[in-house]
Amino acid sequence: MAFIDYYKILGVDKTASPEEIKKAYRKLARKYHPDLNPNDKEANKLFQQINEANEALSDPEKRKKYDEYGEHWKNADQFEQAKQSRGRQQSHQGAGNPFGGSYSGGYTAEDFGGSGDFSDFFESMFGGAAGRQGRGQVKYKGHDYQAELKLNLLDAYKTQKQTITVNGKNLRITIPAGIADGQVIKLAGQGGPGTNGGPNGDLYITLSIAEHPVFKRLNDDIYINKEIDLYTAVLGGEVMVETFDGKVKLKVTAGTQNGTKVRLKNKGFPVYKKEGNFGNLFVTYIVKIPVALTERQKELFEELQNLA
Repeated sequence: MAFIDYYKILGVDKTASPEEIKKAYRKLARKYHPDLNPNDKEANKLFQQINEANEALSDPEKRKKYDEYGEHWKNADQFEQAKQSRGRQQSHQGAGNPFGGSYSGGYTAEDFGGSGDFSDFFESMFGGAAGRQGRGQVKYKGHDYQAELKLNLLDAYKTQKQTITVNGKNLRITIPAGIADGQVIKLAGQGGPGTNGGPNGDLYITLSIAEHPVFKRLNDDIYINKEIDLYTAVLGGEVMVETFDGKVKLKVTAGTQNGTKVRLKNKGFPVYKKEGNFGNLFVTYIVKIPVALTERQKELFEELQNLA
């Protein structure tokens, strides 16, 4: 098994900041997403590697383990236990370091005898000779996968089915109404395969909800602007307003000022996993001032001004 350089996969230095890693991951995940490369096996393979790299490097503790143990960072705790066990066995022979040589805070192939690579050592430690001696057949959970699913605001308003492709596999999932931008759905067992009969990893799907040109969402509330003409604002009247479940008629009070806000209770966004509960819809009136007035209209406004 060849050593996998997650820093190289994301195209960042080993000193990269968390923000740089996040930015690189998002850029590459979009580029190689299976939805954009449906018949490209190489792109799907890269997408899987990108997710694995992000899983290892986006979490400080996991990144620390990866920096020390490479692609076998998930086995770090077991490795430490095995190393300590071997150290105790060899201490009776006067061995100060269970592997020989000097330890300086990181391991390479040379630290393990100079032949083979880092992955070969772990194979022998956990799945090869050590396992045959009854010490290494430990079951390890597979890699967790990360994926992104893009929705529009109307999609997020109602519970619906969506299909997402991960590692060449189509998965049909249910998106509950009211889900939020950035929220994560976990699909247990849909990640990478386990080792030595261990369980599969999990799939974490991050929802990305695009902004709507008219409706602005804030938690479970929705905000919209509604233009009304000057005459309706002054004299009062009625206007039709769009909501997610159809149009409603609103009464405009005479003398309504520009920027006046009204609330429509329970006309906002559905509350996540609380059926029948909704936020509010807030309508802000924008008074439209008439332009290109005729001479007669100007005269009438001047008369009103003189009467004021």
